[in-house]
Amino acid sequence: MIEGRWRGTLPGRDRLAGELGCSHWTVEEAMQRLAKEGMLVSQGRGLRRRIELSGAMLRGRTLRVAILLYENSDRKTDYLIDLVHQLQKAGHDAGFVAKTMHELGMNVSRIARYVSATEADAWVVVSGPRDVLEWFAAQATPAIAMFGRFRQVAIAGAAPSKTSASIELVERLVKLGHRRIVSVVREERRKPTLGTLDRLFLDELRKHGIETGAYNLPDWRESPAGLQKLLDTLFQHTPPTALLLDEPALFIAARDHLARGGIVAPRDVSLVCYDYDKVFDWCIPAITHFAWDAQPLIRRVVKWSDNISRGKNDRRVSSTDAKLVMGGTIGPARS
Repeated sequence: MIEGRWRGTLPGRDRLAGELGCSHWTVEEAMQRLAKEGMLVSQGRGLRRRIELSGAMLRGRTLRVAILLYENSDRKTDYLIDLVHQLQKAGHDAGFVAKTMHELGMNVSRIARYVSATEADAWVVVSGPRDVLEWFAAQATPAIAMFGRFRQVAIAGAAPSKTSASIELVERLVKLGHRRIVSVVREERRKPTLGTLDRLFLDELRKHGIETGAYNLPDWRESPAGLQKLLDTLFQHTPPTALLLDEPALFIAARDHLARGGIVAPRDVSLVCYDYDKVFDWCIPAITHFAWDAQPLIRRVVKWSDNISRGKNDRRVSSTDAKLVMGGTIGPARS
């Protein structure tokens, strides 16, 4: 119970006897002793006993916190490195696992086998797709989603809320005359169904009288060559006047590829990044992007780990608001 193997309520007597390899009488005697010490509380006949830890036990234990990343570039992300340090500072054994979800093919079965073979007391899943997070939510080992498609999954979560910033962005672009607005996002945001932010994006376009379809949220193969092919296709016949990109790596790659073809922001196309990277501070013109404070999310993950270490079943979801930071990469739509 102190190690968090059983949380909330204690399993029934028969299950405990089989799991511990002892008689029913031994289990019953042990539970009666724990009840006398105040560590177990009866909830009535036929109901499981509630676990109540107190005193020194509430200080929690050291957890082995395994952090499963989306892709290898995440290992260099400042706030994820800071997360590891803050978890270690809180007394936990935390670190990135060797494989990323991308290296495992974003395949639930492969990820499940890898996770099951990794010794960990708790998992932090960074930018997980919905099917992966649903698998984690069904496991005995607790997990928290940091970013990703966790909104309709019974799992703890922490992420920035980009709703207000997205609405403001579409309004600004429409006022500048933009009608051909395209959002390029990762596959897990589009499949198996659209995520909340991407549904909002299309809804906002329709509110402004813009007909929407696959053009506004295109499908593409996630690779450098796949991104270049998408851009070449988009700009061949009905080029977008505004292009919104999921993350800094995609933004830089897209801007460079377009520039090689003589397409420059904001003269020919407005460019926006849904996220921020410190490299943006060196860019001229300044890049229009979404910004958010990572520290509340880091504190939430550390607090969750502490709660798990004390045997609490913590599935709370928290968020911090992102804001639209205007830069010089957007301007009036070019006819």
